[in-house]
Order: sequence, then structure tokens, then C-alpha cells
Amino acid sequence: MVNIKGITRKNVLEMNPYSSARSEYQGTANIWLDANENPNETGLNRYPDPLQTSLKTEIAALRKVDTDRIFIGNGSDEIIDLLFRAFCEPGKSKVYIFPPTYGMYKVSAAINNIEIVEIPLTEKFELPSFEVIQTKVNAPGLLFICSPNNPTGNSTSMEEINKIALNFNGIVVVDEAYIDFSEQESALSLLNENSNIIILQTFSKAYGLAGARVGMAFSNPEIIAILNMIKPPYNVNTLSINVALEVLSANERIQWQISKIKQERKLMIKQLIQLEIVKSVYPSDTNFLLVKFSNEELVFQNLLKNGIVVRNRASQIENCLRITIGTKTENEQLIKLLKAI
Repeated sequence: MVNIKGITRKNVLEMNPYSSARSEYQGTANIWLDANENPNETGLNRYPDPLQTSLKTEIAALRKVDTDRIFIGNGSDEIIDLLFRAFCEPGKSKVYIFPPTYGMYKVSAAINNIEIVEIPLTEKFELPSFEVIQTKVNAPGLLFICSPNNPTGNSTSMEEINKIALNFNGIVVVDEAYIDFSEQESALSLLNENSNIIILQTFSKAYGLAGARVGMAFSNPEIIAILNMIKPPYNVNTLSINVALEVLSANERIQWQISKIKQERKLMIKQLIQLEIVKSVYPSDTNFLLVKFSNEELVFQNLLKNGIVVRNRASQIENCLRITIGTKTENEQLIKLLKAI
């Protein structure tokens, strides 16, 4: 088991965290005069719960995880930044990433002055062998595994993730933003075996709340407590908390939407591989497809001219566009235009 305090920045361990009015009193009252709020009711004149207790309770029931293992962030990007602040010494620590992958790991590392060590995926977009990884990982810090991976769409096995975590004296971050679209189990199953794993999930994708900015992290209580120490006191607003609670109460509808997206993904693959301009459609455990074209720029520009926006990933993977699975009507319009091209 990794000594979490031993890899936490000394200044973080020694700091006195900010104590907000709402964190100092928990309970019910008739008159609130402790936080210098406007007393006139607007529905939003009171500060939100700094620990998002009601939301964590619902998430705990859904994911079958204790509430003290849950952290809620202003999107997963805030959580990623907080991890750098907690566990990486500027100019000393390292972050390990497996490109092509989600770009914010690299950006957050640069902002926090952390050395970036890139360990490229194989030609099949799989992690390199454990032996190769061991030769590159030579200092504590953060190690990011995006699974299912963005932009490639494929997943990493639990066995590989577990082996890396057991042999890394740092924090292994498993980014599961797209896990709801995958047939693979979540890395939540590894929490009890590894003290140094933190799993990121989000309300942005499957739950349709990209505009609300609500991210989730699951880890051991010690890591969660450190994140709570350094986060802004009211990092998630009342509107976002309430809308997240609303979608959790409509879980059957969300699961139906996920099922429809998977069906459309399967149909989209079948239609794309029949097109002459398409060279490859990579396997996907997500709500998007990575597609290799004979001339991705020609396709990209033609789609733009007709009001269809996809993501050009040719800078990361040659001739590839990343295409999100839309509604049935949107997908039909895309395929119709691709046939015309």
C-alpha cells in the first residue's frame, strides 16, 4: 500500500485549510446569519453545501461506494488540476501519460510546472508492455490512464491497470469519462486493492450535463480528504448540484438513452465501413468513433460547409476524424453527406 502522506506535497500537509461558514455548522436552523448572505429569498441567495452531501449520497447508492470515497468537482478538469497541486512538486515531480490521449493532462502539467513523460500507445492504441512502462516510470507523481481512451475509443483491461497501480509509488488516475458506454467493468472494482488509485467519472457524457460541469472522483478516504482540503470552499454551485440530482432520479431514462447511443454507434460503424473514403473505423467503447479517411481534410471541410462539425484529430493520428454519435436524424444526415463526398 502506497504511503499517501509520503507522496503528498509537504506544504499541503502543513496548511490550514479554509473553513467556510457552511462547513462549520451542519444541521437545520430557522435564521442564518453566519455567512453574510443576502437574506432575501431568491432560491440561490444561500451558499451551496461545500461537500455536496445529498449528491454524494445518491452517487454512493448508484456506484455502490461509501460517501467518504467520493469527491465532486467543477468538472473533471478541476479534479485533474487539484491532483497536480496535491501530489506533484513543481519542477521536481513527473506526470506519465500515454498519447494519443486527453489533452488536458498535458495542459495541467504545464500550468503546474510538472515534467511530462510521454509513453506512446502501440499501433493498436493499447498500452505498451509493462516492462516498457517500468523503464519510463522512474519517479513519483501522477500516471494517467484514460479508459475508454479519448480519442481512440478503446479500453484498458483491469489487469493492466491493477498491475501498474501495484508497482507505482504515486497516484494512478483512471479517467472513465466514457465508462457508461463501455461493456468493460469500471476500475471502481480496484479501489479496495489499491490505496493509490483515483477514478474520474463525469455527468457530462452519458448524463447529458456537459453545461453543468459536475465531475466525480472515487478513491480511498485519505486522498479524498486531501482534495477537500485544497479545493475552493464552494466549488460546485447549487444549480449544478440540483440538476445532477434530477438526472440521477431519472436513471431509467438515462439508461435508455445510453442504449440508443450504443445502437446508433453499431449502425454508424456498419455504414461507415462501406464508404470508399473510409480506410478504418476503430473499435469504440464510447459515444464517438475514431475514423481514418483517405483525405480527412477534404471530408472535414466539406462537412463544415454543410453545417456538420466533427473533430479533426489528424494532429494526433494521421488522417483521422473523431465523430460523436448524434441522434438518429443527425447520424443519417452525416452518412448521406459522406456518401455524397
